Amino acid sequence: MILTIIQTSWRRLRNNRSELFLTFIVPIVFFSIFAVIFGSRDSSSSTPKIKIAICNESDSKLASRSVELLSEQGSLRITNDKNQDASWVLLKRDAGADLVRRGMVSAAIAFSPNKETANPKIEVLTDSFDQVSSQVLTAVVQRVVYLAQADLVAAEASSRGAAVRFTDASSANDSSVVAPASFSAPINGKEGVAAATGSSMPEILSVDLMGGQKTNPVIAMYAAGIAVMFLLFSATTASGSLLEELENSTLDRLLSSRLTMDQLLLGKWSYLTMIGVAQMILMFSWGAFVFKIDLARHWVGFTAMAVVTAGASSSFALLLASLCKSRTQLGWVSTIVILSMSALGGSMVPRYLMSETIQKAGLWTFNAWALEGFNKVFWRELSLDQIGTELAVLTASGALFIVLARIFAIRWERA
Repeated sequence: MILTIIQTSWRRLRNNRSELFLTFIVPIVFFSIFAVIFGSRDSSSSTPKIKIAICNESDSKLASRSVELLSEQGSLRITNDKNQDASWVLLKRDAGADLVRRGMVSAAIAFSPNKETANPKIEVLTDSFDQVSSQVLTAVVQRVVYLAQADLVAAEASSRGAAVRFTDASSANDSSVVAPASFSAPINGKEGVAAATGSSMPEILSVDLMGGQKTNPVIAMYAAGIAVMFLLFSATTASGSLLEELENSTLDRLLSSRLTMDQLLLGKWSYLTMIGVAQMILMFSWGAFVFKIDLARHWVGFTAMAVVTAGASSSFALLLASLCKSRTQLGWVSTIVILSMSALGGSMVPRYLMSETIQKAGLWTFNAWALEGFNKVFWRELSLDQIGTELAVLTASGALFIVLARIFAIRWERA
C-alpha cells in the first residue's frame, strides 16, 4: 500500500504542471538570482567601487597629495567634475555633505583648514544606509593619508640630499624613501612619519550624516522593503477574484449588463489601491507606535509614496491576473515574479550589496523605485519635490500596467 501511495502521488505531481514547476524549477530560479547578486561580487577580483565626492578647502600639501592618491584608488569612483587640465573640481564641505544627504554619493571626503595644527582637518562624511562603504572608505582614507605624509617626508628629505629607509607598515611590501640624514634608523609606522615631518598624523573623523539623527535607523531602512513586497502579494491575491468570476461564469453575466470591461478593471483597480493605501498606513502606523518610526514628521511624503506605490502594485496585480488562465496559475506565477522583483529591487537584499550591473537591472522593477522613494522620505528626509522622479516613475508604471491589463482582457470579452 505504501508503494501504491507513492506511485499515486508521483502521477499527481507529474500531471500537475504548476506543482511540478514550483517543486523543481522555482528553487533553481531563486538560486540563480541570488547567485547572480552575490556571485558577481566574487567573479571580479575587486570589490564594487564606492561612489564618493572629494571636498578640499585646505591649502596644505598633505591635503593636495591625499587628493592625488585618492584619484588613483581603483576602489573609488569619484563623481567630481574635471577642469580642462583634467584636474578635479574640488567641492566645499557643505556641498559634499548635501550630496551624501540626497543619496547622490555614498560618502564624501572633506579636507578643511585646521587652526590648531598645520595639518588639515580630515572628515569622512558617510551615510550609514550603506554600512559596507562607510567602513571600507574610512580604512582607505587612513591608508591614503598615511602614504601622502610619507611622500612628503620623501620629498623634503630629497631636497636635503640625505637618505634613510622608510618602512610602510600598512602595505605588503616595504618601500624605501629618502629622509633627512639625522635619522639613523628606518622610519616605521605613523610615529616615524610624524617624527620625519615634525608634526603628528592628522586625525580622521568618520561623521555619520544620516543614521545619527534616527531614533531607530535599522527599522527606518527596512520598513519600506517589507511593506512594498507584501503590498504586491496582497494585491495579487485580491486580483484573483477576476479569475474566480471567469471560472464560475460571473464575468459573463457582468459583461452582459451595462458594465463594461473598462469600468470593471477601473473598479477593481480603485478597490485594490484603497486597500493597499490602508495596508501601508496600518503597517507604518504600527511601526511608528512600536518601533518609533518618525511617521508624523514625514506624513506628506509618506502619503504621496503610499498612493503611487499602491496604485502601481494594483495595476501590476491586474496585469498578472489578465495574463493567467486560472487562480492556481496566478498563484505560482505571482510568487515567482514578485519574489524575483523583490530580490532584484532591494526588498530582500540591500541594493548597496549588489554589483553596479545588478543595481541597474533592478531599476527595471518598480520595487527599486518605491524603496528609493520611501528611503528618501524617511531616511534622507527630503521634501516632496525632491522625490519627483520616483513619483513619476511609479505613476507611469501604474498607467502602463493597467493599459496592458486592458489589452490582455480583450480575450475575455471575445469569449
